[in-house]
Amino acid sequence: MATVSSLLAEDQFLCSICLDVFTDPVTASCGHNFCKICITEHWNTTDQCQCPICAKLFCIRPVLSVNTFISEMVVQFRQSAQQKTSSSEQQESKPGEVPCDVCTGTKLKALKSCLVCLASYCETHLEPHLTMSGLKRHQLIDPVENLEDRMCRKHDKPLELFCKTDQTCVCMLCTYSDHKTHEFVPLKEEFEERKVELEKTGVTIQQMIQKRQLMIPKIKQSVNFSNKNADKEKAESVRVFTILMESVERGMNELIETIEEKQRTTEKQAEDFIKELEEEIFVLTERSAEVDQLSCSEDHLHLLQSIQSLYDVPPTKYWTKASIHPSTHEGAVVKAVAQLEETIGREMKKLVKAELKRVQKFALDLTLDPDTAHPELILSDDEKQVKHGDVKKNLPNNPQRFCTSLCVLGKQSFSSGRSYYEIQVKGKSEWDLGVARESINRKGLITLTPEDGYWTIWLRNGNEYRALDELDVPLSLKSRPQKVGVFVDYEEGLVSFYDVDAAALIYSFTGCSFNGKLLPYFNPGLNDDDKNSTPIIISCVNHN
Repeated sequence: MATVSSLLAEDQFLCSICLDVFTDPVTASCGHNFCKICITEHWNTTDQCQCPICAKLFCIRPVLSVNTFISEMVVQFRQSAQQKTSSSEQQESKPGEVPCDVCTGTKLKALKSCLVCLASYCETHLEPHLTMSGLKRHQLIDPVENLEDRMCRKHDKPLELFCKTDQTCVCMLCTYSDHKTHEFVPLKEEFEERKVELEKTGVTIQQMIQKRQLMIPKIKQSVNFSNKNADKEKAESVRVFTILMESVERGMNELIETIEEKQRTTEKQAEDFIKELEEEIFVLTERSAEVDQLSCSEDHLHLLQSIQSLYDVPPTKYWTKASIHPSTHEGAVVKAVAQLEETIGREMKKLVKAELKRVQKFALDLTLDPDTAHPELILSDDEKQVKHGDVKKNLPNNPQRFCTSLCVLGKQSFSSGRSYYEIQVKGKSEWDLGVARESINRKGLITLTPEDGYWTIWLRNGNEYRALDELDVPLSLKSRPQKVGVFVDYEEGLVSFYDVDAAALIYSFTGCSFNGKLLPYFNPGLNDDDKNSTPIIISCVNHN
């Protein structure tokens, strides 16, 4: 059969003041039990008699009665605790365990810590606290380190309460002095609450770790994808430059062969002329000898007949036309360079077409923002088209709206990554397109420059194209764009414009500093008596 003490919880034998097993237990008139010396000292240190548990005030100090039942139970409990302690196996302290402060050789594992002695004891050195009457009154707790930090420095009492007002640990006596009007909870309760918060924090940290762990394979996947793209780019670059170098080498060889062939023809012609001239010289030399011979002759008849025969011989026929003109090769050089330009243009078109396919993957579903539109602009119901009207609508002059320039912005902004959209401008003689900072000034006259937050190109007079960079850049285009693609790489500081149908690059702003959100920018231009009435249309991107 179990003893009475085994059926009772251990904390039922502990004094609420010293937190140790009762010594001479007494009962106050309110029904609560204390060590006789503890309650006496407690009331001697205060101006009034008040129960430390229920806070009941006594006008006259109550008579304390010895609780014989608790006394007998405490005796049984101490014997049971002593037997349990003496039967436990002594162990050497391990890392993380509290060692005995008294052991001089091998430090054994401490079983209890004393808040009075401020020391921890193993089974052997704990025995005096269980047997000696003077030490039995000391408060023992589970072994802990840094016992000095667990005692109130002012009252030399254990820190067993938590002051929520000052967010600090206090002892029982602090509640009657410096923290008298503050809010308190038992230290264990605050510990449990903080432990729950800590567990929640731990869960949050684990979730953050998991999210970051999930990001690692995504980043690695992005790197692998980037490597594959880089390999493709390198292969394409090698292919293009190989074609160009082969074209240059082939053109150079053909040019050299043409020049050498012309030179060989010239040399052959010169050789023929020289041969013919030498033959004429030979004939003329013979005639010169005959002249010399006749000049020395005394035979008048023979001389006259010979001279007449010389006159009858036709004159030489080659020396008058023996002329060699140095050959020129400008035409061959021009032809070779033209062929090279044709090859470069063909390869450039292939490159731009491939580049256009890549940037079209970043297409946005774009719409116009009516709150930014100038009052004379007319937007379609689906907010995909805009043109200039002749009537100025009565619209709220909100801070977002342009009031002087015929401008409107897109609803969708971008402040990172890559973005692309296409605008149909077919049939128009005037327009502005590009991107602008969200922070631009929308009142009064505006200047379309990167310094003022605009990266744009425009059309004027039907065929005059310009890029509005720090200085205006005239654009020489082979064909009039019917559809313009706009690509923005925020991190690279790049804004590029493409002729979508011709697969040609119109212009690129590079090294841009955006600093904030960007918005698509549109200006359809004046109606101009219906000469420019066709709307600007946000097109659906055809990835094929």
